[in-house]
Amino acid sequence: MLRAGWKVPVQVIIGGVSHEPRTAQPGGTPAGPQPESIRFFGTTWVDHTDRYGLRRAGVAVGSLAAAVVGCLVLRFAYQGLEIADVGAFVNVLVVIMFAICSAIAFRRTWEGFGKRHDPQSVASTRSLMMIGFIGSLLAYFFRSLKEAPGEKLHREEYETARAQYEKRASRRPGNRPKRKRRK
Repeated sequence: MLRAGWKVPVQVIIGGVSHEPRTAQPGGTPAGPQPESIRFFGTTWVDHTDRYGLRRAGVAVGSLAAAVVGCLVLRFAYQGLEIADVGAFVNVLVVIMFAICSAIAFRRTWEGFGKRHDPQSVASTRSLMMIGFIGSLLAYFFRSLKEAPGEKLHREEYETARAQYEKRASRRPGNRPKRKRRK
């Protein structure tokens, strides 16, 4: 519940960076664009603080463990198909389908760490990404060995937004002096 006179900060996120008003907030947040948080890392990716290295190691181990568990679940499903005796063709088809979907999911996830996909293509490939979840988990594992997954993209967007903000903030406010015009 808001009391009279309290202000709610309005925040807009554009291109991975939140744009806030020019003046510093009473709560101590600096003026200008703020970094977007990354899952499991928050905003620690900016200056690698607050046990950033441990978080990266945890994400790497967690994603690899989830991929291993996913492989075991798929193995049990494959054994179920063998027990059901559906035939060699269906068994081979299932294995090929999961392999192709995992390869596509790996590639799309890996590309997603470097550029943003449009929402329509994300929605259209959601089911393919769910089938190839092992590929996504492996991409997450390999990227977390180097940096926080998505850190490069977020850092580029944040630095661009900071540079634009600094450029706008450095301009002289108010009316510019009128120049003498030649006649």
